[in-house]
Amino acid sequence: MRKRIGIGFLFLVLLCGCKQYDRVDMTATTPAPVVVRPGKDEESQEESTEPSTEEITEPETEALEPVKVPTKVKGIYLSAYVAGTESMIDSILEQIDQTEINAVVIDVKDDNGRITFRMNTPMVQEIGAVKAFIPDIQSLMKKLKERNIYTIARVVAFRDPYLPEKKPELALKLPDGSTYRDNKGLAWVNPYKKETWDYLVEVGIGAHEAGFDEVQFDYIRFSTEKGVNNVVYDEADTKGRGRTEIITEFIEYANKQLSQEGLYVSADVFGAIIGGGVDSQTVGQSYGDMANHLDYICPMIYPSHYGDGNFGIEHPDMQPYDTILAALQGSRRDLQEHSINGGEQAVVRPWLQDFTASYLKHYIKYEDKQVREQIQAVYDAGYDEWLLWSASCKYHWGALRTQAEAESEKQSVEESRAAMPVTEPETSPLKPEISLEDAEVSFHKPAA
Repeated sequence: MRKRIGIGFLFLVLLCGCKQYDRVDMTATTPAPVVVRPGKDEESQEESTEPSTEEITEPETEALEPVKVPTKVKGIYLSAYVAGTESMIDSILEQIDQTEINAVVIDVKDDNGRITFRMNTPMVQEIGAVKAFIPDIQSLMKKLKERNIYTIARVVAFRDPYLPEKKPELALKLPDGSTYRDNKGLAWVNPYKKETWDYLVEVGIGAHEAGFDEVQFDYIRFSTEKGVNNVVYDEADTKGRGRTEIITEFIEYANKQLSQEGLYVSADVFGAIIGGGVDSQTVGQSYGDMANHLDYICPMIYPSHYGDGNFGIEHPDMQPYDTILAALQGSRRDLQEHSINGGEQAVVRPWLQDFTASYLKHYIKYEDKQVREQIQAVYDAGYDEWLLWSASCKYHWGALRTQAEAESEKQSVEESRAAMPVTEPETSPLKPEISLEDAEVSFHKPAA
């Protein structure tokens, strides 16, 4: 999205020298020229010393918006417990120091609806949402910033078992007035309620005040479990809007609010919604529409989430490179179809699999080789950023390059891209091996 900045900043840039920022449109407002109106004094050419009675109108300028400098992210997920335990985070930082990893995703609003460090914002305080798994957020941020690590706040959105306990009116409701709960007994909040939007934005602002660079929304969707079709919605809330409409509206709203704070905004989405393989109206996620209102979109394209035969691959989990490549080729096609007049869209930053899906009938053990194959597929698909998911926060560090190796790898990446065929292969319809609910719940949860 294009951002405007005011005269003051442009003047500073002109004094200090120009620097091109990606994804930033530096436009200034120029004062209106002075117009001399003809009159009887025009003949004298003498300058009047009398004070003018005409009202002087100052030129209008737009409010300054913080300049955001993008980072090409290579990141990992960390639970709040791991991030807040000194011995654990220090051990992980030692590994990060030796690799190409430059970003971490940390739980700020977790799967249980709890805020993971002390946050003094109104509604967080009102409902007592804080459960400080991270006892000293300032110390943690200091360690990360000293290493120039880009920090992403994971905010679980509409699956929230805690908020409905304190504000039952925000919960999804069944016809008898009781709170809807999923198969795990967890409540969800109503995406049609504006108060839930403002609460999520409030948490995002609290994350920014703590030092985070980006807010990443997870579970930014409707529940897909059995019984959700029994949920009733008030027409005063829905106003005729469907699920994909309200999720997209929330994204647009949250991005606008948080961008004003200098934050980037991203969202985790099902990989299976790419290409419309899964009913978007059920999930509430439209890949292309969401991408038009985000800085980053993060499809969860774990090979284990695709059923046998997807993309013409017999067992996708057993062919990680081919599966990731095919999924991201689908991503490119989908976004091209949804682009609005060639306008700017979210950067694609996929979640990759760093776990073994032993629950599948056909699977392989994921080690260094399998993780690296997925990363290579990202590059070969024409994308540059990626995130690794491990619920246990145990990663295959051997799959990663050093910083120096990563720099030298850029050339080979370009060569690989140039060698890719112009015509992309056709893909078969998506057939998730497991339910949509199980797909996200299985892996997007706190570490054990």
